[in-house]
Amino acid sequence: MSDAQQTSLEDQILAAVNSVDYRPVTQAILARSLDIKKKALPEFREALSMLMDAGKLRQDKQGRVRPRGSTGLVSGVLRKISSGAAFVIPAERSKDAKDSKDGDIYVSARDVRDAQTGDEVMVRVTEKRRSGGQRCGVIEKVVDRATSVFVGTYFESGDQGFVRVDGTVFGAAIHVGDPGAKGARPDDKVVIEMLRFPTANRIGEAVLTEVLGQRGDPGIDTMTVVHSMGLPFEFSEAVLQDARRQADAFDDTKLQGRTDLTAETIVTIDPIDARDFDDAISLSRSEDGHWHLGVHIADVAHFVPSGSKLDQEAQKRGTSVYLPRHVIPMLPELISNGLASLQQGQIRFTKTALIEFDASGAVVGTDVANSAIRVTRRFAYEEVMPILNQPNESFENVTPEVRRLLQRMFELAMLLRRRRFEQGALQMGIPEVAIDFDKDGAVSGAHTRHHDQSHEIIEEFMLAANLAVASLLESRGVPFLRRIHGAPDELKMRNFQQFCQGLGLTLKKSQDRREIQELIRSVEGKPEERAVNFALLRSMQQAVYSPEDTGHYALAEEDYCHFTSPIRRYPDLTVHRLIGQIAAKKMPSPQSIPELIQLGKHCSITERRAEKAERELIRIKLLRYMSERIGEEMDAIITGVESFGMFCQGIEIPAEGMIHLSSLSDDFYVFDQATRRLTGSRTHREFRLGDPIRVMVAAVDIDRRQLDLRVADSSQSGSGRKKARAAASGERRHLVHPPGKKRRGPEKPVNHRSGRKSKAATKKSKRGRKR
Repeated sequence: MSDAQQTSLEDQILAAVNSVDYRPVTQAILARSLDIKKKALPEFREALSMLMDAGKLRQDKQGRVRPRGSTGLVSGVLRKISSGAAFVIPAERSKDAKDSKDGDIYVSARDVRDAQTGDEVMVRVTEKRRSGGQRCGVIEKVVDRATSVFVGTYFESGDQGFVRVDGTVFGAAIHVGDPGAKGARPDDKVVIEMLRFPTANRIGEAVLTEVLGQRGDPGIDTMTVVHSMGLPFEFSEAVLQDARRQADAFDDTKLQGRTDLTAETIVTIDPIDARDFDDAISLSRSEDGHWHLGVHIADVAHFVPSGSKLDQEAQKRGTSVYLPRHVIPMLPELISNGLASLQQGQIRFTKTALIEFDASGAVVGTDVANSAIRVTRRFAYEEVMPILNQPNESFENVTPEVRRLLQRMFELAMLLRRRRFEQGALQMGIPEVAIDFDKDGAVSGAHTRHHDQSHEIIEEFMLAANLAVASLLESRGVPFLRRIHGAPDELKMRNFQQFCQGLGLTLKKSQDRREIQELIRSVEGKPEERAVNFALLRSMQQAVYSPEDTGHYALAEEDYCHFTSPIRRYPDLTVHRLIGQIAAKKMPSPQSIPELIQLGKHCSITERRAEKAERELIRIKLLRYMSERIGEEMDAIITGVESFGMFCQGIEIPAEGMIHLSSLSDDFYVFDQATRRLTGSRTHREFRLGDPIRVMVAAVDIDRRQLDLRVADSSQSGSGRKKARAAASGERRHLVHPPGKKRRGPEKPVNHRSGRKSKAATKKSKRGRKR
């Protein structure tokens, strides 16, 4: 290869890796994304090696190619704190980063400039250090804004209009010009778009784009979250018209090219209030003891052709958003709740995964089909276990065939479940509380979410179908959008190991799934259960969508994808199109690797956005509920421990608030980061992650999304602690996803009166170091 060609290839690689939407991938995937032919791979590897030798690129420990930051600058995401200062969380952490010296970079309020929480920034690290050696820096550039649209409360002052933005992202109100824009009245909730972001010395300016209505009115909270999160809401007329065309063309008597399964005994099991039914089950057992499982998934791909208006809208949304008392669907209801929904007694088109297991539960064969089914019986989860637990009782509209099917389903599902855990899969369980709402959408109470073995039956069969489909696509060499879950960070798991040791528990190998699962089982039903589960969840990475074949850590599987919910998840729809082509004996036509990388990133972002929107609206409604209960006490669980205080979540009503360190007036408390605990220097009183605690509601600020709590006097007594612990026990467990962003703040022993490091705390920490 000539020098010019070599330089051109290096430029091509650098352009790809340094692009804004690049996500670190292995050399093989990078080569495919650049359409490097097989014969050109040696030159590609040589060019890559030269770039790494030159310090322009690097490889991480997973073998993924990453860009190096500009000389003297560090890229990362900014998180502001209440003082106006901020921390930059580096995009690349040093492998040997063990403390704040190599961790987050502190930026004083005057050096933040106009960067805001969530912005991707470039920070110049200075020679200055904070106490403890933490690096300091100055923001040089905002690379990418998290958002420029905000929601807040309108007010007027001095013949000018202002908006106090919800949350704590801005310390001061934003100027929106002359009063009364868009007909806004004081105390209205409004939407604004920033023209000039505020700095420490300059007020922010924005244009008022929409008036939502009076603060606190029914429906305003929902619209506040919709606009602040940038959620697509209404469907355009073009999209609705496309859905109508699909409805007009649908004919359930034309089954050409489909396997007719309408005579099979098939059931659905869903929540009692479900409206879209996208999965159904059939199951038989042959004389050789083999199981023959049919997982039938709504054939959304039939109604949403690639590139159509419906497809474009579904891809943009990425997922359905489930808010309290309201769903923002990925597809119009004509499709999601009608044509594609597997309703009882109706012929519906499906994609079927046919999986054969031997008597031990091992997969011995997989096939797929474009099919048509007619659901024999629809069940709510609550109906299933009484039928299984009372074999001699008769139940309305439950035929002997359906009863036998349920019994087979239970037997196989429990077999698969035992086998999964024996092979190292993890189950991280914490109690889940569902909130009750009145007719106006206000919180009226809460209840433990129903979760029993009927849920586990469906969970196991959906997992089995996802695994079978991923293995099939992998065996065909077809690139597809996987669901991947990386191994947890070694440093975080070492901290988790130390945390467990502080509880008197042993975890010899912090990265060993079997040891972790044994640890989880060993604390089940014990006082340490919540603490261990909370700490473990904080240590795990989040699962994402990507074409990379890096496996799924929590499931202990190499190949995994989402196939079972195409009504509400776009990645499932892309997999359906490939499966449909294989079922029709056609050559699959997958998207290119670059397209899949970009799509995976987009779908991961929309998934997180949907989860965040649900949490945000629930938080607002819980804050309204708590605002009427100032001074009342409740039992809670410590969900986070930081040097500045503790985060606690109520047990009966899952409102989360903060106990600030300054309110703990009985002692000086020292924060231990590894074990996530605060310890009194004099009394040795401890507050640990996962501990039960009795708290009092001290103050509520709905607009700032803040709930201030205090330790109740009763919790300091033995009877108070016993009552809180009793309230925390005996609740149901459920499968949960890894946690999101962790809270950040200063990390050192603090004198709660002065904010400085106390002498007692200093002595305590020194004694700890000597030991």
